[in-house]
Order: sequence, then C-alpha cells, then structure tokens
Amino acid sequence: MTNAPFPAPATRPGGRWYRWRALPHFEAEGLAQAVTFRLQGSLPPGLVEAWDAQLSQHPPAMRQRVLQRRVELYLDAGDPTGETWLARPDIAGKVCGAFRFFDRVRYDLHAWVVMSNHAHVFFTPKPGFLMSDIVRSWKSFSGKEANRILGRQGVPFWHRDYFDRYIRDDEHFARVMDYIANNPVKAGLCARAEEWPWSSAATTDPPQ
Repeated sequence: MTNAPFPAPATRPGGRWYRWRALPHFEAEGLAQAVTFRLQGSLPPGLVEAWDAQLSQHPPAMRQRVLQRRVELYLDAGDPTGETWLARPDIAGKVCGAFRFFDRVRYDLHAWVVMSNHAHVFFTPKPGFLMSDIVRSWKSFSGKEANRILGRQGVPFWHRDYFDRYIRDDEHFARVMDYIANNPVKAGLCARAEEWPWSSAATTDPPQ
C-alpha cells in the first residue's frame, strides 16, 4: 500500500464521462480513484434510480457526488431488511485479500475498508490498467468466493454498479484517506479507526 502524492493537474491524462446502468462514471489512466460498491440487496429496489432521476438536471460530477453521498449515508445507517454478508469475518477477509492481491502490480492501493453491506477502495491504476477492469476483477473474485462460503450458485453477490470519484488535489486525497479510515468509527462500529480489522487503518492484517 502506498501514500504516493497525487499527480499535479498538468500531468493528468484526459478522461471521459460515461453512464453505465444508472450511474455516471469517469475513466482516466493514472488518476487516483475512490470507489464504493455494495452488496446486491443492500438497498430497496428502485431507490437509487429514483434519487438519480431527481438529480437529472445537475452536471455529471455534482450528480454523482450527491447521489453517492445519499447512498453512503443510507448504507451506514443500515437497512434492517438489507443484506449484510460482509459482517461475516470469513467473507470480509476474502474481500480484503482481493484488494491487496495486485497492489503495486496493477494499481497502487492507498486505503480501503469493508463495512457490513458495502466497501470503499482508494487506489491509482498503473499504466495500462483501467479502473473499471480492476473493480470488475475485485467484484468477480470476491463474489465467487463469498458465494462459495455461503453455499450459493448463480446468485449475484455484489450489486452490478458502483460509485467512483476521481481525486482533484492533495487536499481531496487527504479527505478521502480520512473518510475511509474513519467510516467504521462514524458508523458506531468501533471507537478508533485502527480497531476495525477489515480496513487499511488496522494495526494488524485482516483475517483471511
């Protein structure tokens, strides 16, 4: 894992906005990205689509930011009817392992945390690797491992889409690092960030 400085604006390659499913995404080589993805069944059906429709007149970046914030607040509060498979240590450990497996090979991993129904990952893709491919690989591997543990077949583990937000500057970089480390604290799951075992802030490696 690395805390390499964020590249200066003049050195950042161009990128593009696009929509896949309900959410906007920004793809660019070499940009630090904060990504959030959640379990299938962690939110009521149609909720994200309804919120997205309310924000349809906003520019893509603002639309993405507001929508992501609404979803994260809802997930942190916890839906009593939603899935929480990531609360299982054996499954959370598999997800952490997937994040770390290609660190410094396909990407530089800056921070991550696994909550009960979603995960945050902060990383910079290496040259030749795309954010979308990296996220797809994490979700595919960890989803298959989780379903194997749960004794399920043919059932989606992760929701098909995800949020991504590229990092604007060093201050933004620091804010994201702090947010990810303290997400379990703000959700009332621990008193200090280093006490949460399924996080880059933990003082010991997460159980596998």
